[in-house]
Amino acid sequence: MTTMTEASVREFKMPDVGEGLTEAEILKWFVQPGDTVTDGQVVCEVETAKAAVELPIPYDGVVRELHFPEGTTVDVGTSIIAVDVGGGAVPAAEQPAPAAERPAAPRPAEEPKAEGSGRQPVLVGYGVAASSTRRRPRKGPEVPVQQASTAIQTELNGHGAAPPAAPAGRDRPLAKPPVRKLAKDLGVDLTTVVPTGPDGVITREDVHAAVAGPQTAQPEAPVTAAPAPAPAAVSYDTTRETRVPIKGVRKATAAAMVGSAFTAPHVTEFVTVDVTRTMKLVEELKEDKEFAGLRVNPLLLIAKALLVAIKRNPDINASWDEAAQEIVVKHYVNLGIAAATPRGLIVPNIKDAHAKTLPQLAESLGELVSTARDGKTSPAAMQGGTVTITNVGVFGVDTGTPLLNPGESAILAVGAIKLQPWVHKGKVKPRQVTTLALSFDHRLVDGELGSKVLADVAAILEQPKRLISWA
Repeated sequence: MTTMTEASVREFKMPDVGEGLTEAEILKWFVQPGDTVTDGQVVCEVETAKAAVELPIPYDGVVRELHFPEGTTVDVGTSIIAVDVGGGAVPAAEQPAPAAERPAAPRPAEEPKAEGSGRQPVLVGYGVAASSTRRRPRKGPEVPVQQASTAIQTELNGHGAAPPAAPAGRDRPLAKPPVRKLAKDLGVDLTTVVPTGPDGVITREDVHAAVAGPQTAQPEAPVTAAPAPAPAAVSYDTTRETRVPIKGVRKATAAAMVGSAFTAPHVTEFVTVDVTRTMKLVEELKEDKEFAGLRVNPLLLIAKALLVAIKRNPDINASWDEAAQEIVVKHYVNLGIAAATPRGLIVPNIKDAHAKTLPQLAESLGELVSTARDGKTSPAAMQGGTVTITNVGVFGVDTGTPLLNPGESAILAVGAIKLQPWVHKGKVKPRQVTTLALSFDHRLVDGELGSKVLADVAAILEQPKRLISWA
């Protein structure tokens, strides 16, 4: 029987994803302890704040232990899987013990590179960051390493034995993070809750029971003190609410939008335009052999109209460098398209959209939408955008006041295209009409520039033949 040594065990850490991301949630494990893995084999799928990506293992060996269950959010730099690279199978006697029995495995100071390859594991679409992420120190009194490790595993994984006796000075009750949040939301002091879970762990039911039932008796007030009024009974019907943890893409989107709203001074301008001719052109292109098999819709021509407007007004395609106090004008357009997905709003972009022909742009739009709907958009596809389009019209609304994506100077919102009475050639007729809204960063885009861009987009959509004369 092969005997493993700690020297033959490699710890694979959550890769440094760069771009300011410091954590990822483990969505699914594709391997289990005892499975054989090879260099480059995908072992799990994780969700960062930007996308869901698959992680390949950087060496050959046998899986010894999975450190975290599915659904756990793990800091970058934390070991997530142990692999024995000694060449032997995992002996039965050394199969991973339950969390209640096993000690915390020692973590090497550095993640070893893949043997013979000279590379380090990174998430798809990212390079290795120049510096590692430092983890936040835990507060509270120091406890013995073994006991602290067991307590941490109990909180993260929801299983494992707590220390037989609490260390001196420790009064923190055992509960998983979601249960602690529930208690905080309901105003329940966990130290007053009677635990019913294994090894003294407080469950969600315990918290709800503490809310519904009597709390720990309070000492009698002194005779000279006025008696406090009894608190009104509070009851909560958990069927009336659903709480959804904010994480992943939604968490990143929220942070980015708050940062954008309070960093860049937004200005939004609106224009209502007759797009009847554009809609006719869309129908004609659908019958064109050059567009066979491609996605042809109004968004395609709107995107092309914006690209032409940027070509005529290049200063709109810029960003604000706060550190250098400079305006950075981009000589390329990475056109972002906001897409609603089950994981939240994402904004992948078409690289060098300015250089694409109309059929090429149609092909890129089709690939972008399909990939986003399948949840396979890579982090790289969401980096480096310069200008964005958000099509709120698909939801039946007229338009909106979109917030800028961080690092961009403008975003165009497209409203619903509807039949409306419109004065055309001196007569009121039913025409296809939409409202466009352009938000821009007023630090680098003044009213004149923003107005010219919006007017150009509207003019092209009203008379799409300008795509030829202005391009």
